[in-house]
Amino acid sequence: MPPRLTPSPETLVTRAWADYALLDSGDGKKLERYGPWTVVRPEPQCFWSPRDPTAFEAADAVFDPTDEDESGRWRFAGKPVDTFPLAWRDVRFTSRFTPFRHLAFFPEQAANWDWLDGRIRRLHKPRILNLFGYTGVASLACAAAGAEVTHVDASKKSVAWARENAELSGMADKPVRWIVEDARKYAAREVRRGSKYDGIILDPPKYGRGPTGEVWRLFEDLPGLLRDCAALLSDDASFLLLNAYAARISGLSLAHLMAEATHDRGGVIDWGELALAEDGPDGRAIGLSFFARWSA
Repeated sequence: MPPRLTPSPETLVTRAWADYALLDSGDGKKLERYGPWTVVRPEPQCFWSPRDPTAFEAADAVFDPTDEDESGRWRFAGKPVDTFPLAWRDVRFTSRFTPFRHLAFFPEQAANWDWLDGRIRRLHKPRILNLFGYTGVASLACAAAGAEVTHVDASKKSVAWARENAELSGMADKPVRWIVEDARKYAAREVRRGSKYDGIILDPPKYGRGPTGEVWRLFEDLPGLLRDCAALLSDDASFLLLNAYAARISGLSLAHLMAEATHDRGGVIDWGELALAEDGPDGRAIGLSFFARWSA
């Protein structure tokens, strides 16, 4: 039986929590609060006017882009800051002012972390695979909810950050395997081994390189990887979550790709967009990525 696609898209909105808030947006920028720091980052979608332009001028840190590929440099109002601790529920992690406009995690993903937490807490020690796991916040959110997690990323540096975040969270003894490897190679080898997982998270970049020079291109490589992920789902698997950031993609296209990969599993595929909402009762929301989720 093929899965059923929900007929309409859903917008999953991340709102402020103790250590993060989208304070204002406009004129191609967003003003955010990360712990004690106010930060201005470029966001082309915000072509409306900011509510309080003066607040942008008083920010602690501003990212000045040097090209269209997210590279650039940070400008600080006071003494430059490198890292500082943040938290989301039980997960503690180190935020960093990276040279690529983000701060070593993606706050809009909190909507997915919340969904993962809810599903995993209904299961008994599920085996979860997190591909392109980056600095590990999603992996640790799953571990905190009771999962056994395999975290895979091609970047040795990112996996080291993830392990540091596990220590910071007091989760060094949680059942998490930290693996530095190309996601496609790892998934293909797991298929050959006959491995099975109860849930899989797939959050690939538009472009990337593996640890031995492998090249990842989203539109060329995602279909094959998603088929392998579907093959890795156990008979009573709970979910397969796909998230993607790319200008030429949509939640609906991801949903149809997901339906193709899970064509014989039944279940439901919901799809749509992840967004950040400004803090406050009438806050505007910025769509930042697209998702498709198969669930049993």
